[in-house]
Amino acid sequence: MKKFYFLLISSLFLTSGLYAGETDYTQGLSIWFDTPNTLQGYAAWYGGRPDLWKGENKPVTAGSGRNLDASWEAQSLPIGNGSLGANIMGSVEAERITFNEKTLWRGGPNTAKGADYYWNVNKQSAHLLDEIRKAFTEGDQKKAEMLTRQNFNSEVSYEADGENPFRFGSFTTMGEFYVETGLNMIGMSDYKRILSLDSAMAVVQFKKDRVAYQRNFFISYPANVMVVRFSADQPGKQNLVFSYAPNPLSTGSMASDGNKGLVYTASLDNNGMEYAVRIRAEAKGGTLSNADGKLTVKDADEVVFYVTADTDYKINFDPDFKDPKTYIGVNPEETTKQWMNNAVAQGYTALFNQHYNDYATLFNRVRLNLNPAVKGVNLPTSQRLKNYRKGQPDYYLEELYYQFGRYLLIASSRPGNMPANLQGIWHNNVDGPWRVDYHNNINIQMNYWPACSTNLNECVLPLIDFIRTLVKPGEKTAQAYFGARGWTASISGNIFGFTTPLESQDMSWNFNPMAGPWLATHIWEYYDYTRNLKFLKETGYELIKSSADFAVDYLWHKPDGTYTAAPSTSPEHGPIDQGATFVHAVVREILMDAIEASKVLGVDKKERKQWEHVLANLVPYQIGRYGQLMEWSVDIDDPKDEHRHVNHLFGLHPGHTVSPVTTPELAKAAKVVLVHRGDGATGWSMGWKLNQWARLQDGNHAYTLFGNLLKNGTMDNLWDTHPPFQIDGNFGGTAGITEMLLQSHMGFIQLLPALPDAWKDGSISGICAKGNFEVDMIWENHLLKEAVVRSNAGGNCVIKYADQTISFKTVKGHSYQIRYDAAKGLIKN
Repeated sequence: MKKFYFLLISSLFLTSGLYAGETDYTQGLSIWFDTPNTLQGYAAWYGGRPDLWKGENKPVTAGSGRNLDASWEAQSLPIGNGSLGANIMGSVEAERITFNEKTLWRGGPNTAKGADYYWNVNKQSAHLLDEIRKAFTEGDQKKAEMLTRQNFNSEVSYEADGENPFRFGSFTTMGEFYVETGLNMIGMSDYKRILSLDSAMAVVQFKKDRVAYQRNFFISYPANVMVVRFSADQPGKQNLVFSYAPNPLSTGSMASDGNKGLVYTASLDNNGMEYAVRIRAEAKGGTLSNADGKLTVKDADEVVFYVTADTDYKINFDPDFKDPKTYIGVNPEETTKQWMNNAVAQGYTALFNQHYNDYATLFNRVRLNLNPAVKGVNLPTSQRLKNYRKGQPDYYLEELYYQFGRYLLIASSRPGNMPANLQGIWHNNVDGPWRVDYHNNINIQMNYWPACSTNLNECVLPLIDFIRTLVKPGEKTAQAYFGARGWTASISGNIFGFTTPLESQDMSWNFNPMAGPWLATHIWEYYDYTRNLKFLKETGYELIKSSADFAVDYLWHKPDGTYTAAPSTSPEHGPIDQGATFVHAVVREILMDAIEASKVLGVDKKERKQWEHVLANLVPYQIGRYGQLMEWSVDIDDPKDEHRHVNHLFGLHPGHTVSPVTTPELAKAAKVVLVHRGDGATGWSMGWKLNQWARLQDGNHAYTLFGNLLKNGTMDNLWDTHPPFQIDGNFGGTAGITEMLLQSHMGFIQLLPALPDAWKDGSISGICAKGNFEVDMIWENHLLKEAVVRSNAGGNCVIKYADQTISFKTVKGHSYQIRYDAAKGLIKN
């Protein structure tokens, strides 16, 4: 089968590219602007008052509702390698770069009050479950709610100013870099600030006084270093001063690192986490000095800055609850020194070649081409969005958004570090919205919806490691609150194994015992896509099994023999209930996963029998008076309620217990819910509803949600906005487009299940189906023309398209071509 690729000549990116403007980086897949940012002068956390940050009582200017730096949020360009992240602002006078290392977190067991202060926070509340359930039986809703509110929280604050020391903590910035250029905007022309998705490189280009200037930025995963090159088409034009503004909630010092470098070593004030930032410059021509904590370059032809950073954090799957340093195990001065020496020894060109080859191996697996005959004008991305909001079709913009989600996942989630957080890896403040944490009631899960289906299985590994960090602490939480076996987590997580509820008595959001089982469904999802039996046997199964055991023990086994979730809630919405639909849907999913996993491995027949019994007797889905899938155990849904969360449709997506193919009546009821909730909401919510409409196989309505997400939930740099910036909507949007084109959650591969009228012609290659199948498709005039299915694991393959079904056995490593003929149906060659 012919694959449709964007015009991409690898040498375009692999050359040293000295002259600004010689390469048009706006071609291919790129996000770009044609106007420069204006340098604001101070990082967001200074608030214009750096004097306030001296001494012990340093303010935190974060909050959950807005970002203090609008230009950063909407117009910066993000680059990253899963550990290091940076945002490029691209002003002419001085380049400003915000900088992150994903494990720089406040909080944890090493705060001043020690390990016990951090870990000994679970309330012993399990004995109250019988009393709560008795209250439900007697119709005493107020008593059930009161007991839950008062006993199923903890004493841990979610706000930095709520306790001292702050033990939950927050992801925090590693500071900012400034590169003063000595230039100004007078006489400046031909400005472009570009993020090339094809090469994972940011570029700034402009002309000033007949000199063409160029800056190149990338962060290498193999080398773990950020590389920044300043060049021009005339010699001697680089007069630069490179300086560093450190995180103000830390104490550190800057020292020389040889005669070409600087190293900043520091520790966070809150928990003593040690970190190092190492900087080196290499100049061609001119002079270079590192006096006064700055790198100063004069009259150079070209300058390359190398930056790397690390913390002393060490991931720990078996933390010692009595050891305050149980997550400490790395010397950041040593690691950064090794990375820096290796990077400088390679030089710019070799580093970029290595970076490009590593990145392109992942990114180039999938290609999407929509209506290829409709060619648009190459415009800045912000102008494209502006036109799109006015109703002008832009299929390139839709392709770009799809691939941007894949780019962001590669940039924020690579093996060897923590998973993507609420903002992926990018943060411009000492604290931020919702602590920029791991939010376990949809947000971290949504981050990984596109991973396997868009051929990025490797990017799931940090999520699996994160889940493993929760098991030992989560066992304590499960026992304390529910008297249950296994493990669970709660609403918010950090890098220090936090699984406890927070202090709020608002149980609409703070009571979330199904966070653990929901996370565990991703373990089976990873196996189902990869069919990696070794992984399932050695790592995955125990995570699934222990989570299923928790779900069984958490449920209320009523006298009538049924099982129900009491108490439970529908996350961020509604009352405390004795059987919220969302919770039952997650329980169904994890029990089905555990049953299937035990069958695959041929183990635990006794446990499997119990899981099957509970599954068979779980309170079923209910349809309410409006024909809607009920959200709670009682029919109190409001058809005018347009709440952003649609948790009770979990079984439709991301679960698989509601489907127009297998459960048409329930699917019809789910559709009623989506109609009631409307086509608006926050960015991530529109991303979720996009997936749900795709699962309902209504392509045109799914396309409406995709359009709304772009028009109303996306900023000029294509970042998702809640508001504020929250990255899960990007990932949900990419996942939803894939669901429109391919679904495999019902035991077969369905081609083009929700193709909208707008996408008349197109192709996609490299997307994945469960069973470890890889699929390419071409469609013309709304009809499948041909598909190629590559079997990476062997086994039976069932293909559905329109009303046609074919089934055939496959051999590992073989490809199978399928054509569709309106008269003859599906034909396998």
